[in-house]
Amino acid sequence: MNILQKLRNKRTALKLGIGVLAVIALILAISGNWLAGSGTDAPVAVAQAQRGPLLISVTESGTITNKERKLIKSEVEGSTTILYLVPEGANVKKGDLLVELDSSKLQDQKTQQQITVMNCEASFIRARENLAVTISQGESDVAKAELAYKFAQIDLAKYQEGEHPQAIHRADADIEIAGEELKRAADKLDWSRRLEKQGYITRTELQADELAAKRAKTNLDLAESSKRLLIEFTHQRQLDQLRSDVTQAAQALERTKRKVAADRIQAEAELTAKESELKRQKANLEKTENQIAKCRIEAPVDGMVVYATTGQQPMRRTEPLAEGSQVRERQELIYLPTDLAMQVETRIHEASLRKVRVGMPVRVTVDAVPGKIFWGTVSRIGLLPDAQSAWLNPDLKVYTTLVDIKDQDESLRPGMSCHAEIIVEHYQDAVYVPVQSVVQVAGSPVVYIPGKDHPIMTPIKIGLDNNRMVRVIEGLVEGQSVLLSPPLDRSAVAVDAAARDIPATLPALAAPAVAQSQPAQQPNAMPFDMAKMRQMTPEQQREAFQKLTPEQREQLMKQFGGRRRPREPGQGRPPQ
Repeated sequence: MNILQKLRNKRTALKLGIGVLAVIALILAISGNWLAGSGTDAPVAVAQAQRGPLLISVTESGTITNKERKLIKSEVEGSTTILYLVPEGANVKKGDLLVELDSSKLQDQKTQQQITVMNCEASFIRARENLAVTISQGESDVAKAELAYKFAQIDLAKYQEGEHPQAIHRADADIEIAGEELKRAADKLDWSRRLEKQGYITRTELQADELAAKRAKTNLDLAESSKRLLIEFTHQRQLDQLRSDVTQAAQALERTKRKVAADRIQAEAELTAKESELKRQKANLEKTENQIAKCRIEAPVDGMVVYATTGQQPMRRTEPLAEGSQVRERQELIYLPTDLAMQVETRIHEASLRKVRVGMPVRVTVDAVPGKIFWGTVSRIGLLPDAQSAWLNPDLKVYTTLVDIKDQDESLRPGMSCHAEIIVEHYQDAVYVPVQSVVQVAGSPVVYIPGKDHPIMTPIKIGLDNNRMVRVIEGLVEGQSVLLSPPLDRSAVAVDAAARDIPATLPALAAPAVAQSQPAQQPNAMPFDMAKMRQMTPEQQREAFQKLTPEQREQLMKQFGGRRRPREPGQGRPPQ
């Protein structure tokens, strides 16, 4: 069923295309005068140069909008749903509710954010108390290490200045006492020997005195050995130990100070991080609360409600605002006009942009107000092409233009469709011809005047055009006839004397000139170079097709009639 429907649609489109071509051919036949040209019997369409008032204007469709208005946008992040929407056209006062957006998700997010903030507050308090404990513990550790270092220094000084000299003195005293005891034992032994010889003491008593003398000698040797050990070994060992204790205490003090500083820095960093996190979570909570508040949009000023979707251009039309619709962040919702001043928002094609200037008068007609003309002036022309239009069609470049309407009429409403005719120039007395009769040869405009045997190429100087008529400044006079379909074959054109200085450069699609002695072009030969045609833009193809003579057009139709219906170049793909 779908295939049959598609076939019917294609047949309908084909019939419609054939009908349009027939109507165009009929209009050309009626609008022109038919003369014989190029020595053949084929009729040629001509037009006469006319003199009179000529209006040069650019007409574009547009939309009526308020000149001074307050724009209401959605400031809620992401996509939300409209729960309430004030009716369009309602008159509201400042503070009245315009739009209420769904805030259920934001309410849940607020609850979760409040829990997060409380956890962050607890972490922050814990980090703050931990810093205080770290500082106190560090001070205690440093004081303890300093005391240990001080004690080590005192022990070293005590040994060097007290204990060691005292030990040396004690050793000297022991040596001296042992020496005296040895001397007394030796004297007693000497007397005991004398007495024993005389028989006053026994042999046993003498042996006891000899043993006492040996004991005294041994004690003296031990005292001297103890002093030598004290000086050579014990003193050095004790001195090195005490010096090492002082060094170790100093290093321990330094390590303690560094560790205390590192612990404090870490505790401070943790406190700073917890504080920053707490502030960030509080900011998120405040942002969420602010987003919830923005779900209720109230009127900032008094005015009449106009939906932003009303009167949009067709290419950027979006879904009309309604309760239940989805809106995104920064989407325009409502306009609140602040006065009755109106303006027209239109878009000018890049081809007409060179004609339009700020301050030019504009004649505005509104479809809803028939028979009435409103006047205004161009107030602003966009510096860059409209982004939305360029995105939808990269080949289309239009510039947003605003027109201020001078009259304040209550019949005008925002969103009304209108036509803005920008008055570029208004000549009271000008000579003009149809734009299709003028072609460019070697970069200069020329027209072809019917001659006795051949069309005569005549250079002219032109001014502005209104897409229908072009003003002729020099080269033609009123009533002079020009060809509406200038020939492309240079060999069949007699050049006027005034045009002999123009270089003999033919348009890209023109066939090369042939000598008079060569035979005429065969009926089935191509009237132009197909390779060059494929390299041309659609605009150049359309212009070249319009310049074809009736014979060349008929030849082109015969050439492609067996394969497909010929289309005007530029209206699709060129013939292959």
